[in-house]
Amino acid sequence: MMFLPIFFFFSLLFSFSQASVVDFCVADFSLPDGPAGYSCKKPAKVTVDDFTYSGLGKVGNTSNIIKAAVTPAFAAQFGGVNGLGLSMARLDIAVDGVVPMHTHPGASEILFVVGGTICAGFISSANTVYFKTLNKGDIMVFPQGLLHFQINSGKTNALAIVSFSSSNPGLQILDFALFANDLPSELVEKTTFLDDAQVKKLKKVLGGTG
Repeated sequence: MMFLPIFFFFSLLFSFSQASVVDFCVADFSLPDGPAGYSCKKPAKVTVDDFTYSGLGKVGNTSNIIKAAVTPAFAAQFGGVNGLGLSMARLDIAVDGVVPMHTHPGASEILFVVGGTICAGFISSANTVYFKTLNKGDIMVFPQGLLHFQINSGKTNALAIVSFSSSNPGLQILDFALFANDLPSELVEKTTFLDDAQVKKLKKVLGGTG
């Protein structure tokens, strides 16, 4: 009987070794996205263009309330990264611009400063704050799921390239989650300890109702 577990082990190992190995899973945009990502495009239809992307070479439009722009190269824009567990983005921050407190539920992040000066930081689950002023050539890592921010703390426009440990890192901006929807003001007030006037003001600025 002692040989049965050994036999089972080697049978399982053999079955794994015979399993098909998929080199890549280029996103098939003709099919809907799902929790596991996009379905794979048929290999016969894959071309070299599926593995290249030029979108990060364009300056983002920072004419908005936060004076910042994120240009993503996630699976939805760059099908070649689908299923590979990585992606990138371009971050443009104008003078006085800010990327407010936000999280990426599905990925850790590394930010590389290409130009300008960025004050960046994150808050741990123990409420410990880690922040530092970053200059050209500096990098900073933001662990998965933690609240973090970036502020242009210099006198010129700032540019950074960001990499993620997922092809679909997800995004939730704290200010927008609280004030840019129809969550009733009284609930926001109770959960944030802000008064009614402050909540109504922020909802008006960010387009929320309720």
